[in-house]
Amino acid sequence: MLRPTVAQIVRFLKKEDGPTAVEYAVMLALIIVVCASAVSTVGTRTSSSFSNSALSTALGGS
Repeated sequence: MLRPTVAQIVRFLKKEDGPTAVEYAVMLALIIVVCASAVSTVGTRTSSSFSNSALSTALGGS
């Protein structure tokens, strides 16, 4: 009963047609770059929006 399960696990681990750790690392690096640039862009736009609002309020605008 245990042998077929062990044999399946060994066959699964020996297969080389799946993605490797290097491919996963490259995908993760690309995801991190995209997320970082998106956060940077949103942060810059939000900061300038709040700065414009604060400046407008300080100058007596509505």
